[in-house]
Amino acid sequence: MVMRRSGTGAVKPRVRVGAEVLVEEQAHRLRGRRVAILTNGAALDGQARWVVDRVVEAGAQLVALFAPEHGLRGEAQAGVPVEDAREPRWGVPVYSLYGAHRRPTPESLDGVELFLCDLPDGGCRYWTFVATATQALEACGEQGIPFLLLDRPNPVGGLAVEGNVLDPAFRSLVGAHPMAIRHGLTLGEILAWQAATAGLGRGRLEVIPIRGWDRAWLYWETGLPWAAPSPNMPSPETLLLYPGTCLVEGTNLSEGRGTTHPFRWIGAPWIDGVRLARELNGRGLPGVAFRPVFFTPTFSKHAGTLCAGVEPHVLDPEAFRPVRTGLHLLDALYRQAPERWAWVGEERPFIDLLAGGETLRRHLEGGRDPDRLADAWDEEAAAFRREVEGFWLYRPGSGEGG
Repeated sequence: MVMRRSGTGAVKPRVRVGAEVLVEEQAHRLRGRRVAILTNGAALDGQARWVVDRVVEAGAQLVALFAPEHGLRGEAQAGVPVEDAREPRWGVPVYSLYGAHRRPTPESLDGVELFLCDLPDGGCRYWTFVATATQALEACGEQGIPFLLLDRPNPVGGLAVEGNVLDPAFRSLVGAHPMAIRHGLTLGEILAWQAATAGLGRGRLEVIPIRGWDRAWLYWETGLPWAAPSPNMPSPETLLLYPGTCLVEGTNLSEGRGTTHPFRWIGAPWIDGVRLARELNGRGLPGVAFRPVFFTPTFSKHAGTLCAGVEPHVLDPEAFRPVRTGLHLLDALYRQAPERWAWVGEERPFIDLLAGGETLRRHLEGGRDPDRLADAWDEEAAAFRREVEGFWLYRPGSGEGG
């Protein structure tokens, strides 16, 4: 982790997130205002202080909190509905946007003068916080409430873009906008892009930018403290794997939930991990090596059953391509035991929602070369990057940000 020292010798991060910029440079906008905040417990500043505490200490009158998937404190597992509650320290209602409602109701916004959103994004299209922030901005736009997005770095970098662009027919909570899988944008840039091109927020969006961020940086280069934004995202390294390994979530194989290494340990009871690691290491995938692993999930798929599989190790983060790696991982898993393979999902295969269309599923079932699909997706990703570069708030190479 790269850090710098202040004049007093105290270690300080080189990056200041949007919340710090707001309370340190624009606190007059908060004093005496009736404020609501959409956030979770991982929204920390450079000194590991929670955004809610900082906003209240800056003079805001906190009237409500809104929570995304996993709850305000990250206590709920993926897909588990979260009920409304009260925040004990500040005594305000906490409205869940992953329960009975997926967007703020007019009643929950009653009396709110300023709506703040500070959500740690995962840098990946599947991240449900993007859809939640989008729906909150829509609701504020309808009610005429100013919406301040307190921006944060993209934890997997803002230059590398990978994966196909979502087919709008497959929009969902894990695919809110027609963007690439590893999209290379901050949450502020995503909402600004959609505000400009699709009218999102009816002109109520304002992005409070990051200071000091170079979009080429991965999370551990920012100097910011890490807090898990969800129960199954324990480290920045896991986030770097996530654009590829999350695709396993659409199958009947374990993506490592219920273990200490979610989205790192991939396998099933019928998989030969030694053989799988040998196969994947022989494919020449850049920046990554695989080792066989054995694990017994305590919950989720194959709970209580010994599984075998692989763990990918990122050896060169700049060369590593998680989406291409994920396509090869699915292909190798499928080829080892196609008779045991199944797609999960109720109304439609969940893999189609993750992959933003049917192409991946049909490609895999047809036994086609994963590199051909990855190459086609790279072309889509390059076109997407050209489309959104005009909405970048942070230029590469400067390290200035904002």
